[in-house]
Amino acid sequence: MRHLKLIPDDTHFRFVKWRHIAVGLSLVVVVASAILMFTRGLNFGIDFEGGIVIEISTNGPADIGQLRTDLGGLGLGEIQIQEFGQADDVLIRVQSPSDDDEKASQRVVDTIKGELGDTVEYRRVEVVGPQVSSELVQDGILAVVIAVALMLIYIWFRFEWQFSLGSIVALVHDVMATIGLFCILQLEFNLQSIAAILTIVGYSMNDTVIVFDRVRENLRKYKKMDLGELLDLSINQTLSRTVMTSGTTLLALFALFIFGGAVLRDFTFAMIFGIFIGTYSSIFIAAPVLLAVGVTRDAASGGLGHTSKDAKEKTPGKA
Repeated sequence: MRHLKLIPDDTHFRFVKWRHIAVGLSLVVVVASAILMFTRGLNFGIDFEGGIVIEISTNGPADIGQLRTDLGGLGLGEIQIQEFGQADDVLIRVQSPSDDDEKASQRVVDTIKGELGDTVEYRRVEVVGPQVSSELVQDGILAVVIAVALMLIYIWFRFEWQFSLGSIVALVHDVMATIGLFCILQLEFNLQSIAAILTIVGYSMNDTVIVFDRVRENLRKYKKMDLGELLDLSINQTLSRTVMTSGTTLLALFALFIFGGAVLRDFTFAMIFGIFIGTYSSIFIAAPVLLAVGVTRDAASGGLGHTSKDAKEKTPGKA
């Protein structure tokens, strides 16, 4: 078992050869995601939209039609009722009262409880006012922007601007693709979704840094090797590590997706998608950007702890 490897160490896949197709596909995904954001829009959850969420459990399979009839006549505004996990689990969403008042929201909850009575089990009651939800939207967007900006600064100091550009393009690609997934499938977009996006950003950056580290080492080692061949070599050298890391992470995520229940399903689905898209962007987006901007051997000496003098003193290897 010690010598069992999913990917051999000496692979010779020509990733750079497919960069034009990959970049074209990614451009379509990013543009489509942007269009979906402004047309179809995100399915904002209670955290961002404001309102009241009540999760109940009925005795036996829930009669959704009867529940809509009973609660629809209460004059509480828009009410959404859906199964939530098992056949006897029901999620009730009610829009926020016109007056942003905690007492008004509590009256809505009391009215619904009075209509349903003691025949159901109340598992969760959440109330988020419009003002709070608006602040959460702003804070969520700010968190993603700050995370991407700090990643950009980190890469700029550790490597050089060419590497920083490649990483930031990959991160924007991953964020937009994930948002597009939420739009097209109308997954509930809430604070958990922001957490998923931030986690995807960190995971994608980690993958990109691993590849860039190997690219920088090979730039010092192979002074005359064609840059496209060098990128392929670097990606292949890190491919086994990438597959093993992604594979073990996916095992945990699939377990959460299957056994974690409906509350975690959208979050884990976004994370699973993020693992695939983050690995893809590290190979087919971040690395080819270095080829497009024409990274030089001098760039390999950049970053903290490295100088041009150090690079010149290295003994050139054979390409």
